[in-house]
Amino acid sequence: MTNYKISGVWKNTDGVITHYAVHTQTENGHTRAVKKTKHQVVAIVETTGNTVQTWMWNYTTAFWTIGEGVHVVDGANGKYLRSNRDNKVTDNLGHLIDYDWLSA
Repeated sequence: MTNYKISGVWKNTDGVITHYAVHTQTENGHTRAVKKTKHQVVAIVETTGNTVQTWMWNYTTAFWTIGEGVHVVDGANGKYLRSNRDNKVTDNLGHLIDYDWLSA
């Protein structure tokens, strides 16, 4: 069983998330973000025993805050990631840090 955190996203020109910034929990904390494709992260989430949560930067405390659990949903255009379905802006992980400025 492995625990993962997702701290950010990369989007295409249509605003669709294509990649995620994924951190793996270790004995000493978490790894640096690794850019993974949507397909790769869907496979991580669907692997039995893995847990995946959002990880949000809290500007007030200057520290990371654990968000919601991440799940795979089968949509009209294929599988995608979503947190708890409650019609909030955080549902589809689009609220996470936009890492497009780091690398394409």
